[in-house]
Amino acid sequence: MKTKTLVDPFAEDVTKGLTENPKSLPSKYFYDDRGSRIFMEIMAMPEYYPTGCEFEILLQQSPAIVNKLPFTVPFNIIEFGSGDGMKTKHLLKAFTEQGAPFTYIPIDISQEAIDALEANINQALPGIDMQPQTGDYFEALTGIDSEKPALFLFLGGNIGNYKDADAIALLERFHAQMKTGDMLLMGMDLQKNPRIIQKAYDDPHGVTRAFNMNLLTRINRELDADINLDQFDFYCDYNPQSGEVNSYLVSLKKQHVHSALLNTTFYFEKDELVWTELSKKYTLAGISALAQSAGFAVAHNFMDCRHYFTDSLWIK
Repeated sequence: MKTKTLVDPFAEDVTKGLTENPKSLPSKYFYDDRGSRIFMEIMAMPEYYPTGCEFEILLQQSPAIVNKLPFTVPFNIIEFGSGDGMKTKHLLKAFTEQGAPFTYIPIDISQEAIDALEANINQALPGIDMQPQTGDYFEALTGIDSEKPALFLFLGGNIGNYKDADAIALLERFHAQMKTGDMLLMGMDLQKNPRIIQKAYDDPHGVTRAFNMNLLTRINRELDADINLDQFDFYCDYNPQSGEVNSYLVSLKKQHVHSALLNTTFYFEKDELVWTELSKKYTLAGISALAQSAGFAVAHNFMDCRHYFTDSLWIK
């Protein structure tokens, strides 16, 4: 049988990731519709502090964030990876209460997440000027009025999922899309007691495990593979010196799995790791250095009461 020509990025990335050494799967593929639902469960767990910390910041400090913005004319609020909008609505409410003339443009790869966001935002702030976009961040930007000043949002600590070089590359792409004076509000998890971080990413409820295992379910479904999920497990490790949480799938036996769609067989050794995600934790000095490396300056760090997390406001 002739091997299928790979045109789908998911198929290409799975093929590359499961044939290289060490093996890996890109964390961006966590967020199909089911993965997005599981991540909402993660955010609701008491052990997963980032969500509560950022809720606190946006609930209590949104008026202060508004006051830090220099915009005097109608502007866009463009959110990358908006999810269901439950946190962002507090910020939007503060803007609305101050009569700020803005258009909210949430962008997410999951249509299900965008649907939930529209329902949540419309219920909380009926009549808001909102233009939701489903798809890739930068493709979605092409249809947006670029003449308006803009506040870009990248909340939830998502920047921590990128290796240093990749984080700088992404921030440089943000920078290239922004005009002088535009601002970026970015959620960033801070270094703290290692036990607190470990529990957040290796929860006793098995939700984070399910989030990772869903990658295998997605491969079975979309690439017509025969992965036996019982033959894999989940593991994560936090290194407090580097500030990195690394997550893995673990092959529990020597095995092979086959994708009919790809006409490809993947081989695993017993206890072999498949790296799935990085979750980086920052110091305030590290945040300033990262901002400068991408051409930004830190205007202010808004932190929760325990200083576990910051929404860091940067200016171009």
